[in-house]
Amino acid sequence: MNVKHNCLLLLTGVALFAGCKPNATKQAEGPVTADEIKTHIAVLANDSLQGRKPFTAGENKAIAYISSEFKKIGLEPGNNGSYFQDVPMVEITSSPSPTMEIGGGKSPLSLKVTSDFVAFSRREIDSVQLKNSPLVFAGYGVVAPEYGWNDYAGLDVKGKTVVVLVNDPGFKNGDPKFFKGDTMTYYGRWTYKFEEAARQGAAGILIVHQTEPASYGWSVVSNSNSGAKLYLTQKDKHMSRCKVEGWITETSAQKLLADAGITGDIRAIARKKGFKAIPLNRTVSLTINNKLKYSISHNVIGTLKGSTSPGEYIIYTAHWDHLGIGKPNAKGDSIYNGAVDNADGVAAILGVAKAFKNAKEAPKRSIVFLAVTAEEQGLLGSEYYATHPVYPLNKTVADLNMDALGDYGETKDIAVTGKGQNDLEDYVADFAKQDGLTLVGDRTPGSGSYYRSDHFNFAKLGVPALDINTGSQSVIKDGTYGADKQKEYGDNRYHQQADNYSDAMDATGMAQIANLLFRVGTKLSNETTFPGWKPGSEFKAVRDKSMGK
Repeated sequence: MNVKHNCLLLLTGVALFAGCKPNATKQAEGPVTADEIKTHIAVLANDSLQGRKPFTAGENKAIAYISSEFKKIGLEPGNNGSYFQDVPMVEITSSPSPTMEIGGGKSPLSLKVTSDFVAFSRREIDSVQLKNSPLVFAGYGVVAPEYGWNDYAGLDVKGKTVVVLVNDPGFKNGDPKFFKGDTMTYYGRWTYKFEEAARQGAAGILIVHQTEPASYGWSVVSNSNSGAKLYLTQKDKHMSRCKVEGWITETSAQKLLADAGITGDIRAIARKKGFKAIPLNRTVSLTINNKLKYSISHNVIGTLKGSTSPGEYIIYTAHWDHLGIGKPNAKGDSIYNGAVDNADGVAAILGVAKAFKNAKEAPKRSIVFLAVTAEEQGLLGSEYYATHPVYPLNKTVADLNMDALGDYGETKDIAVTGKGQNDLEDYVADFAKQDGLTLVGDRTPGSGSYYRSDHFNFAKLGVPALDINTGSQSVIKDGTYGADKQKEYGDNRYHQQADNYSDAMDATGMAQIANLLFRVGTKLSNETTFPGWKPGSEFKAVRDKSMGK
């Protein structure tokens, strides 16, 4: 895909559509308006962009539009003269054998793919195999020195397959000071468990799914881990990862663990202080065949250079991608337009960029606007930027992220994802107080929302990162209107073809968040200090190290 040439051809058609301005809605206070946000959403969520999936014509149109808007606003190309950062990826379609064979024990088990287990491999080779790999129950699969916790202590897992629980030992423990209580730490995220098992040298890892601590049912696991998956390409072709990564149902795990005498509440067993991994005296055999396809997607970067400290950066992020085209739904609609998720986030950062450019005083620090690819494939575009930064991370003051802002108007409260993590939320709190707004934390803290959007890849490498969203207490309607709208979106539109642009969409809440983050960024851009992580954050140590503390 030759982006530089294709973009010029695509801009004309997209720009024509952009001229159709949606009807006005109530205006939120601030330089970013609901009207301009809706104008951008109308373009980005139009059927002509085919759901904005990476590697498609929809990607070409999306990044062409975003880069043209950056140029129109007056942002400089953010990557050495280009608005684009190449993001090389591999698409791996893993096909596991129909059954996972469990040998040894009182009687063999044969688990069925999809209904009992899902499994895949990141290794960029045609086939991987576990053959009679010894199984070990490694509790939560967590190594957390700051909590004095190590499920792998004294355990050699080379050649073995570890069975671990989802979430972390603090969940439903009853002690809010044990880990973070019911608020998930990164140690509870399934991505961490795969990473840690690989660091320990395990051949395979199987996560035991339980609905409550996972915050979603088995169907989500099964649907998300079947078929083609995108990964960033790696020099070692992911050979440092476990051969097999996967999940098993709670029912299957109970059968597997019971044979080793592990019965009852397995979470309670695994979170006891001094827990030691338990050999299951069983083995697992499984073959996975891989189909590989390589291609390149793109992040889009525009920069406004700081007036006095251009070598220090505030980054605004939003992902431009969505799910593309799928099977037609009952209404015959096959395009996942992703109007809320996340055309509105991209529209918001375009509004913020324009506000900075039009401000009476230029920011002292540089402001970077980063529209990333492949969030829906596992936060890949932001991961690539964070591991291949255009601007040094230890000179990056903060990342301010916008993802899936509510389309039901302004709210009296502001939702801070991962509340309690870093100093940036104190900036939000100050402005919220001025505006008479209430700050609330995660609605479901056990679901680990802080680790599920692009800001996390900055946090993971120590950059203070903030993700805020529309609250649930509507300004214009009393009662449960806001909460009902959130539920309606989650039930009927989230990751479904119904997430479409509508002229009736109320974007004032989106403008409210955009203007709040514009004020936060303005304050940060004119300071000389760097915000930090709060004591107890799992990201504090890496930031302190990068800053020479």
